[in-house]
Amino acid sequence: MKKFRTLFVLSFLVFNIQLHINSGVSLTADGLSLLSLKSAVDGGDTSAFTDWNENDATPCHWTGISCMNISGSADPRVVGIAVSGKNLRGYIPSELGTLIYLRRLNLHGNNLNGSIPDQLFNATSLHSIFLYGNSLTGSLPPSICNLPRLQNLDLSNNSLSGTLPEELRNCRQLQRLILSGNSLSGEIPKGIFPELANLEQLDLSSNSFDGSIPQDVGELKSLSGTLNLSFNHFSGIIPRSLGDLPLTVSFDLRNNNLSGEIPQTGSFANQGPTAFLNNPNLCGFPLQKSCKNSSQKAPAVQTSGQENVGMESRKGLKPGLIILISVADAIGVAFIGLVIVYLYWRKKDSGGCSCTGKGKFGGNEKKNLCALPCVTGFPSNESEIESEKGVGASGSGANGSEGDLVAIDKGFNFELDELLRASAYVLGKSGLGIVYKVVLGNGVPVAVRRLGEGGEQRYKEFVSEIQAIGRVKHPNIVKLRAYYWAPDEKLLISDFISNGNLASALHGRTGQPSPSLSWATRLKIAKGTARGLAYLHECSPRKFVHGDVKPSNILLDNEFQPYISDFGLNRLINITGNNPSSSGGFIGGALPYLKSVQPDRPNNYRAPEARVPANRPTQKWDVYSFGVVLLELLTGKSPELSPPTTSTSIEILDLVRWVRKGFEEENPLSDMVDPMLLKEVHAKKEVLAVFHVALACTEVDPEVRPRMKSVSENLDKI
Repeated sequence: MKKFRTLFVLSFLVFNIQLHINSGVSLTADGLSLLSLKSAVDGGDTSAFTDWNENDATPCHWTGISCMNISGSADPRVVGIAVSGKNLRGYIPSELGTLIYLRRLNLHGNNLNGSIPDQLFNATSLHSIFLYGNSLTGSLPPSICNLPRLQNLDLSNNSLSGTLPEELRNCRQLQRLILSGNSLSGEIPKGIFPELANLEQLDLSSNSFDGSIPQDVGELKSLSGTLNLSFNHFSGIIPRSLGDLPLTVSFDLRNNNLSGEIPQTGSFANQGPTAFLNNPNLCGFPLQKSCKNSSQKAPAVQTSGQENVGMESRKGLKPGLIILISVADAIGVAFIGLVIVYLYWRKKDSGGCSCTGKGKFGGNEKKNLCALPCVTGFPSNESEIESEKGVGASGSGANGSEGDLVAIDKGFNFELDELLRASAYVLGKSGLGIVYKVVLGNGVPVAVRRLGEGGEQRYKEFVSEIQAIGRVKHPNIVKLRAYYWAPDEKLLISDFISNGNLASALHGRTGQPSPSLSWATRLKIAKGTARGLAYLHECSPRKFVHGDVKPSNILLDNEFQPYISDFGLNRLINITGNNPSSSGGFIGGALPYLKSVQPDRPNNYRAPEARVPANRPTQKWDVYSFGVVLLELLTGKSPELSPPTTSTSIEILDLVRWVRKGFEEENPLSDMVDPMLLKEVHAKKEVLAVFHVALACTEVDPEVRPRMKSVSENLDKI
């Protein structure tokens, strides 16, 4: 009996040990490694780990874990960890380095502390590490470049210290190196950057780096966006080699101790003054601080000139010179007299002309044909339109007031009565006025915008603004052809663009893009719009800021060539006394361009700083808005109504943040791209390149955004 009892106890113990062993090994090796991360966290929002169960057979359905079937492996292997924004407290366990197929590690936006373990880089498949926004300390591990496929490294906004290791030169596949917001110090070793041939983004800002900027930074030929070295302690002159960087690269060298003259070669020509601010010893263009050498030369020349003048005055004028001056004076007086006589007779000859060839309204006296009154026959709403009868048949203003019809384009000839008697159709109306489609007698359609009745005292200001708009001539900008001014009526006449706008093409009545919007067409629209905006910013007479770039202001012709409309319109509305806060009609547009705008509806095309009422529009506003338009072209999604990132998420993101989050988590491109574009497999690389341009345009900091000229050049390369 005693023997039997002993045997029973031994059998029970063996059974329990076996059961314990079986339950312990039921989870895969990758799952056991992941449990080390759960154990390393001792605070914060641990809800991310609620379904991390050690009794599961596989971790592939755990929150934040991505798996993939690997040939030669019986079980799916862990390839991605994304546990971000949970304010987790703890440390990064070295056991994560045993995940040999791990490709993406995303633990940003937590409160993890301690150093980055060297053993982590035993996971040699890693190509993206996002640990920004934690409290990590220690130095940057030299072994980090033992990862042969490392492409993205973002360790910004931590408390890392020490120097930049020379071993970084071994990260030859690196595309993004972001180390801003740490306590890294010392000089940057030479010889790192020539080896990083694929580097597209470099941000070392807000550290304590000192010494000079390495000459070999200029060898980063793949760099795009912004080279950010601001808020450090760099000293010495700016290397001229930075001018060898691509023309699309923007510099941010603010808040350093740089000195000397800013070079004027290559990429330096595209930089604004903000790139060099708070470097007290820097001088030269584009800063408003001349260098000492140039400032010393100028007075010497001036003094010499003054001495010559003084000597000449002491000697007195020669008789021959006196005769020449007298003759020149006589010629000048005669010329002025001729001009006065010419203007007098011109005014006398044209004083009694009219738009119809008749005298005043109701009279029979014959007059010369010219562009004069008769405009307020334009109806004020759709119900008054009768396309068979035309508009303005009465040929007189409501109060008998007269005005001027002025052709801006000299090749665009028509009389006002022709305009008034033509068939007209209301395209829409809003706070920006009513817009008509008018078909002239020669069959040419034009768009006529009626601005309103105010502003009779600001004629000169109105004309000055109109002339500036009229001088804008670009194949991707709607052309203003003529205008009419009278105290009680203001009209703008421009080209009529026949194929609607980009908003209609993208969403239409069904909310789905037009079948004609292939990738080639979308890229054509993006390139043309970028060229037009770059022209407005850089080459137009006023260096215009559009201020309201969005798909409804990008008109399309039958060949899907884009035309930018509405630039300068808010200024005209202010002059004529209408409410500029409204939005609606569009110069040169067609139905369904004009829609009533809900004042409280957010405009997600506007840059963050544009949403502050006191801020004045800048060109960087347009860059941001264009970036949102690009994202809409790529995703087919409206910026006001973007889907959550997962089916269980209740967080609603705008389009910009949704795309950025997708790239940070390295979601498949198919999750973000318009499904209509997925059929065009050959365009994948081009689509990705446009995504990068759009993300650069929609940076929160306006100083980091590229200029439209750079954006246009980047798109033209695709």
